[in-house]
Formats: sequence, C-alpha cells, structure tokens
Amino acid sequence: MTDNATPIETLFERAQDYSKSTIKLLKLNAIDKSADVVSSLLARLAVVMTVVLSVIIINIGISIWLGKLLGEIFYGFFIIGGFYALLALMLHIYRYQWIKHPISNSIVKKMMKEKML
Repeated sequence: MTDNATPIETLFERAQDYSKSTIKLLKLNAIDKSADVVSSLLARLAVVMTVVLSVIIINIGISIWLGKLLGEIFYGFFIIGGFYALLALMLHIYRYQWIKHPISNSIVKKMMKEKML
C-alpha cells in the first residue's frame, strides 16, 4: 500500500491527532484534580463530623455539671447556649477572615498543585 498523502495532509492529520490528545490530557488532568479536591474535602468532613459529635457530648456533660453546681440543671444549658451564641456572633462577624478565605485558598492550592511523576 502506497502513501499518496501530501505533506499538508499529513501535517493536518498530525495537528488533529495532537489536538485530540491535548484535549484528552486536559480532561484527565481536570478529573484528577477534581477527584483530589473532593477526596480531601470528604476526608476533612469525616474528621470534622467526629469532632462535632465529641464536642456535643462533652457540652452536654459540662451543661449538666454546671447545672448541678448552680442548683438547677437547665442553668448549665443556658450558660453553654449563651457561650455558643457569642461564638456564633464572632464567627458571623469574622466569617470571611476565619472561614471563607482560608477554605478558598486551600482549594485553589490543591487545584494548582503539580503532581510529581
């Protein structure tokens, strides 16, 4: 079988193959980065959920203990509730500095990180 393709046709075929390969590579890199970010977020979410459950149980214990010290159980719950209301107010005021910017930066760093082969 003889190759009757002109040099221009060969060049176009190679350029087409190169562009297809480049698009496939970009897709695979996007999938890899997305999977890396999602898996990191899910791992952090699992740790955060465990800590949250532990904190809830500890807070119930502290509320009951404070309530016994003050004479009525519900006083302890009011004190702990007031503490968390103040904490929520502080988080609302500083939400961009303490939460939004660090999380955004973390995701961007993870997406921009180059993988070593």
